[in-house]
Amino acid sequence: MGQLVQIKLGEYRPIILVDANAIAVRRHDMVVLELERNLEFGKVISETDKACAGKTETAAGKIVRLASDGDLRQVVNNELKAADALKTCKRKVEESKIDMQLVQAEYSFDATKILIFFTAEGRVDFRNLVKDLAKALRVRIELKQIGVRDKAKIIGGYGVCGRELCCSSYMKDFHPLSIKMAKDQGLPLNPQKISGVCGRVKCCMAYEFQVYREFSKLLPKLGAKVNTPEGEKGRVIAMDILKQFVTVDVGDGKMVKVQYPLNTPNPN
Repeated sequence: MGQLVQIKLGEYRPIILVDANAIAVRRHDMVVLELERNLEFGKVISETDKACAGKTETAAGKIVRLASDGDLRQVVNNELKAADALKTCKRKVEESKIDMQLVQAEYSFDATKILIFFTAEGRVDFRNLVKDLAKALRVRIELKQIGVRDKAKIIGGYGVCGRELCCSSYMKDFHPLSIKMAKDQGLPLNPQKISGVCGRVKCCMAYEFQVYREFSKLLPKLGAKVNTPEGEKGRVIAMDILKQFVTVDVGDGKMVKVQYPLNTPNPN
């Protein structure tokens, strides 16, 4: 049994679980680790006192050392090399007329491998491109196709709320999302209103979905006929799920707000 810690691998890659290898680390420490025959770099994101004990055989790799000043300088140099490599790759893509959009590139810490992220509408045959890039860059090439949500996570940006994108600031994984989440929360099904910068349903649609779903069970459905506390009967035309009241059309242009449960006072 050994100590396992969570590491944010590189700058644009996922979070992995690695063997601390008896090295004392703290959250936010930059480390060098051994992973799949390569030396990589990453940041510790789990609290030391919350690191889990487990079989080290299940770990994706192991920490080799805490990053030194020299290691951090090498990371910066790798970022500069990756920027130049991305330019080369873009030129090769244009020459080969492959329908793909390059997003970002990142070298392994030891600079023996470069990982290039791209988006495309469908599957792409990039075998010849890999051969051309290997000759030009003289390193092992790994092309990784990602989705538009992954692209937003890598590039970053700000949402309509004015805050940094959830996916690029703190989210570890993406939530399953659907239009039904917006519908069940009583939101207008306008793609411009419920879509994030990636063009997909906003991740925040999932945050309160369970609460909305449970609260909506306590209210009558839209179009249902209900009795008001005054004894009038009408049809539900609108609802506020969180405040737990519905708007009832009782006829002759008269609208009544009914609070649920019915024995609680109307907030307005």
